Amino acid sequence: MPQLLVRNVDEFVVNNLRRRAALHGVSAEEEHRRILREALLRPDACRQTLIEFLLTDDGVAAAVELEIDRPRSTEAARDISW
Repeated sequence: MPQLLVRNVDEFVVNNLRRRAALHGVSAEEEHRRILREALLRPDACRQTLIEFLLTDDGVAAAVELEIDRPRSTEAARDISW
C-alpha cells in the first residue's frame, strides 16, 4: 500500500487533527485517511465550499473566529422587478 508523508503542517492543524481523531475514537493517522477519503472520493456535487467546511464542527478551523468581508456593493439594496 502506498504511503503519504505530509511535511510542514501547522501545529494548530495537527492539534485539531488529534482532537478530531480522539472524538472519533481512532488514531490521528486513521482520521487523516478518513478525511482524505471523504474529501477526494465523494462526487463533486456533494463537496462543500471552503467556507461551508470551516463553519462545520469538523472544520480544521472550527476553533477560529471566522470573519467574512464582502464588498459594500453586494450589500446595497437592489431593485427587483417581477
